[in-house]
Amino acid sequence: MSDKAYGATVAKRRLARRLSELRVEAGYTANQVCDRLNWGRGKVGRFEANIWVRPEMSDIRDLLRIYGADEETSKELEDLAALARTRAWWRDYNEIFDNEFPGYESDAVRVSVYTPLVLPGLLQTPAYMEAHMRVGSRSSAWRNRAVGARLRRQEIFDRKDDGTAPELVAVFTEASLMYRWGAPADRRAQIAHLVEMGRRPNIELRLLRFADGPHPGMCGPINTFDFPGDEPKMVYVETDFALQEVVKAAEVDSYTEIFTQARAAALEPPATTAHLKQLAETLE
Repeated sequence: MSDKAYGATVAKRRLARRLSELRVEAGYTANQVCDRLNWGRGKVGRFEANIWVRPEMSDIRDLLRIYGADEETSKELEDLAALARTRAWWRDYNEIFDNEFPGYESDAVRVSVYTPLVLPGLLQTPAYMEAHMRVGSRSSAWRNRAVGARLRRQEIFDRKDDGTAPELVAVFTEASLMYRWGAPADRRAQIAHLVEMGRRPNIELRLLRFADGPHPGMCGPINTFDFPGDEPKMVYVETDFALQEVVKAAEVDSYTEIFTQARAAALEPPATTAHLKQLAETLE
């Protein structure tokens, strides 16, 4: 499949950064720009902080005019704005997503995810999703929507026609597979799904075993996204209540290092596959 919104979230992020760079180069403060355009103070700051949903083309052109952008730069930023305005499927799931996480996940060329207690959402079967969501306090209607949204997220691996399917490096623990939920057949089906996904050339699965003891990153899930070109990578960390974007570059580097250490401590992909098959045989 192909997603017409592919690249829209990163385009909006890059647009925000480029506008900030142009303003600084032109020698203006954000408030000076707002005053010149008769905008409320704070509007330019929100743009540059990427706190907007869909940039207005008229606003972008006004800023480019104020900054004296040349023709090439203006075209670059107008193209970014046009792409950023694309409406993506996750906009219809506002009750599930309160941030841009699914957009960044969709736009990444490489997704690196570590989860200490549950499997990464990109690798879960519907039965696994439902069983783990059921223990929370959400309504059945919300859970149904959340399962649908998670399955939509997984479609990024089916984008084979245009070469935009990302790489996935997933590090997960034995704990994520040993809790009893559903029927044994459901649990075996989840493991079989992991084995099948691990056969794909763009997916690397690594398992951390109980027998290997404590490992880096046990505090919580880490999602790292690498993007095309020179777009800086970003990190989201997860809690029971939210997915939180890590903003500071030093913190992004620290979480990236934790992931690297956890990956190194885990079984290599072939050994992971072998261990998964052994686990499937012991499930009751």
